[in-house]
Amino acid sequence: MNRALYLCLLLLAGLFVTGQASAHPHVWVSMKSELIYAPDGSVTGVRHAWTFDDMFSTFATQGLETKQKGVFTREDLKPLAEVNVTSLKEFDFFTYAKANGNKVPFTDPVDYWLDYADSVLTLHFTLPFKKPVKAHELNIEMYDPDYFVDFVFDEKDPVKLVSAPAACKMSIVRPGTSAPVGETFFTQPSASNWGAQFANKILVKCS
Repeated sequence: MNRALYLCLLLLAGLFVTGQASAHPHVWVSMKSELIYAPDGSVTGVRHAWTFDDMFSTFATQGLETKQKGVFTREDLKPLAEVNVTSLKEFDFFTYAKANGNKVPFTDPVDYWLDYADSVLTLHFTLPFKKPVKAHELNIEMYDPDYFVDFVFDEKDPVKLVSAPAACKMSIVRPGTSAPVGETFFTQPSASNWGAQFANKILVKCS
């Protein structure tokens, strides 16, 4: 699914009120993430749990057939989970990693599913690294370059290191705020990575 089609789906949800991209997001995601470590101290991947806003969740679940109205099981949501991970692949899952300053690639997601609680959807998935990463410094950033989707860390336990060596210490950086800009800004080349200033960052240093 290309970005144009993806945005058309959002337009059908009424999320595009102007008919074109503007200087603020239209979908909101609260994140919890885990960095998964192997016994040898390398990082094998990142496990995400993304909770979508209630408006998007309502749109996404419209028309789904269920045994009980308003109750969606993991099995009910399986086709939608497949659409999510397939669609997000084109955008690198809005997750970018560097080890010792060098970009490191992910492979296709595994262990993905959706659940529905308190009227919102949460997408769970794991992004394995193409090769396990062992580095003094590992930086993970999550953001949408176009700032159509606004990602924020969950307030409670946003990031965990799973089975990490004691010598590895983690910190997070939440995005700052910036003054809004006009529509003409987005016709300029400098706007191509506008969302990076709103990146959520996981910084891990291992001695």
